[in-house]
Amino acid sequence: MSSELLPRRASYRPGGPIEIELRGEARGRLIVRHLGAVVHEADYAGGDIAVPPLPEGGYSVELGDLRTAFDVASDPRRRLRYGFVASYAPDKDAAGLGDTVRRLHLTGIQFYDWAYRHADLMGGGQTYRDALDQPIALSTVRRLIDTVHRAGSRALGYAAVYAVGPDEWPLWKHRALLAADGAPHALGDFLFILDPAAPDWLEHFTADLSAASAALGFDGYHLDQYGYPKRAMRADGAVVDVAQSFVTVIDAVRDALPDAHLVFNNVNDFPTRRSASSPQDAVYIEPWAPQLTLQALADTVTRARAFGNGKPVVLAAYQHVYDTAPAESADIAAALTMAALYSHGATQLLAGEADRLLCDPYYVRNHVMAASTAAMLKRWYDFLVAHDELLMPPEVTDITDAFAGPYNDDLDVGFSLAATSERAVHGTVWRRMTQMGDRIVIHLINLCGQPDTLWDAARAEPGNAGTGTLDIRRLAPVVNRVLVADPDGAGHLVELTPDAGGATYTLPPLNIWQMVVVELRS
Repeated sequence: MSSELLPRRASYRPGGPIEIELRGEARGRLIVRHLGAVVHEADYAGGDIAVPPLPEGGYSVELGDLRTAFDVASDPRRRLRYGFVASYAPDKDAAGLGDTVRRLHLTGIQFYDWAYRHADLMGGGQTYRDALDQPIALSTVRRLIDTVHRAGSRALGYAAVYAVGPDEWPLWKHRALLAADGAPHALGDFLFILDPAAPDWLEHFTADLSAASAALGFDGYHLDQYGYPKRAMRADGAVVDVAQSFVTVIDAVRDALPDAHLVFNNVNDFPTRRSASSPQDAVYIEPWAPQLTLQALADTVTRARAFGNGKPVVLAAYQHVYDTAPAESADIAAALTMAALYSHGATQLLAGEADRLLCDPYYVRNHVMAASTAAMLKRWYDFLVAHDELLMPPEVTDITDAFAGPYNDDLDVGFSLAATSERAVHGTVWRRMTQMGDRIVIHLINLCGQPDTLWDAARAEPGNAGTGTLDIRRLAPVVNRVLVADPDGAGHLVELTPDAGGATYTLPPLNIWQMVVVELRS
């Protein structure tokens, strides 16, 4: 059995104990870093690892060849690193989900399709078959919720805001949203779509959510929709602006469950402009065509961060590629997707259960990850957590247009064998610059050797961009130091030594994503 470091919790609170489990064997010096600076070190003496209380921030951990990370946060809702669970059979072992929460530092778990029926969440008794004939035991749901809580995360129950199955349809067809031919809008042949803001439905829906919270212990809800219709008529002739109805639903659920953690699904970015400012805890988007490229994802995130006014942004970018390509090329696609999202201040709903990846919007159809994929995800999630302060805060500002390119003469990065681009262009190094306080962060994403920039397609090994050079010109007198980090390298920031003259730095070889940090003198 290989050895592993696992934080006891997905996230820690300021002033509280920080404990890390060692599975297997290891020897050496324990080193804890904050943005590259060593903040704690000690010789490992066996047993669980206790780290002294630390202030808010992200931290990397090393013990010999083993790596992990943790964050310390006073507000548990300030970040959403999202995972999922989608099976609730009576004999299910919950331990694997707990390990995933801890290994990937997941701060929220979506409990997908746990309910008896979409319009009758708790009506099946203690054991039942769901609407698609999956076995459910509420004892398992409770065990999984307890497991998530013990791992320091939140459990969010899935609930579609306007879906009614055939059994409940006669009670609600007067609230149906109708197509042009008068037929009710539907998802396939088993769910009918209602006006979610109809007062009688809304009263029923919020009561159902409240009852489920009381009975099972959910911390909140993942509120789902299907992306259509956007405007429709009811049988009584009323015209329904569905975007406004969604806002009404979110408001009502917040009123009914004031302390709940709420996430609403903006399918293909609809209606993010209207819903992002509503009283929910994250801006969550499920991208579909035409959001097919890395640049489209980046643009979606940029808009969402602006609309959300500081809320965390999560994209449910389903990596179907894992079902159609070898793990090696699918892993590169997933890494490029994460690089695009992380560098723009968003996270991805991707991993869950004990060892599964999302490759389909019906979460039961998931993919068992290869060992290489599991190792890659651990590196990248560790990197995300350790560098949270440079990536996720709402105050991170894009300064690419002001600092990059031939007109500007402050600082720039170039490569000997590849062009750079401020947009995601295949065959180039995608360059983005942001600023957070006295730090300028340069994101370098390697698109060399790729035939296109589709995020859900098999990817070739990254091409050779050649030697990367950071030139500091007008900023040179006020630069304190330059550091670099790579999720597939050391995993933490490493200080660079300037070349002769003190204003030029040679960068390490570029893998998939490299982050260069220029610290300015204050």
